[in-house]
Amino acid sequence: MAGHSKWANIKRQKARVDAVRGKTFTQLSRAIIVAARNGVPDPAGNFQLRTAIEKAKAAGIPNENIERAIAKGAGTFGGDSANLEAIRYEGYGPGGVAILIEALTDNRNRTAADLRAAFSKNSGNLGETGCVSWMFEHKGVVVIVGSVEEDELLEASLEGGAESYELNEDSDSAEVFTEVGNLEVLSQLLRDQGFTVSEVELRWIPSTTVEVSDPDQARSLLKLIDTLESLDDVQNVTANFEMADELMAVSMV
Repeated sequence: MAGHSKWANIKRQKARVDAVRGKTFTQLSRAIIVAARNGVPDPAGNFQLRTAIEKAKAAGIPNENIERAIAKGAGTFGGDSANLEAIRYEGYGPGGVAILIEALTDNRNRTAADLRAAFSKNSGNLGETGCVSWMFEHKGVVVIVGSVEEDELLEASLEGGAESYELNEDSDSAEVFTEVGNLEVLSQLLRDQGFTVSEVELRWIPSTTVEVSDPDQARSLLKLIDTLESLDDVQNVTANFEMADELMAVSMV
């Protein structure tokens, strides 16, 4: 079994924890609001909400902020947060790299305008719905940390209905991939079998990738992604490129 996690690794390498702390709080709070709105406002009976709360706590969001976000999603707090809607945008970056953007917004016209400006200023183009999504598959991903015996992981993955897994020896972790509808079952089984689950998420996995080797193109692409990720309405940015670690390090300077 094998999986693709290059994009996830790239995102971890370019993380700016302190600089984006406020942005992260906004993203995770919005995710809680939408999860509570889309299901029961009780994490025990709402897997999406439970996952959003776990991420929020891992990021250090105070409990009162989490409770406030749940109340907003349930409609018991007030304000206009219930108007948030999830929208996916698609476009192309430098060199024809496919980019998917997941957003939560209360004003889709504003969000589209901000995204269009970000693309146009960084050698990219915001496209029509469906222009690049066919290059990606939506999968559930369970991230495991700590020392992992591959034989045990293989057996547990098969028992849990996983499609594939990938060991990340450099970071002493593993990622297990499954169909979206099986994510809760798989994550619980892995926990029950003693694996340390650090994250459970939905992720777009590229089926084809574009190799970026030109330094100027690499700088433009990473700048575009940074610009997109800095927008308040943007939750996740996914792209289908491969880039050498050395080039990425130079391009991020």
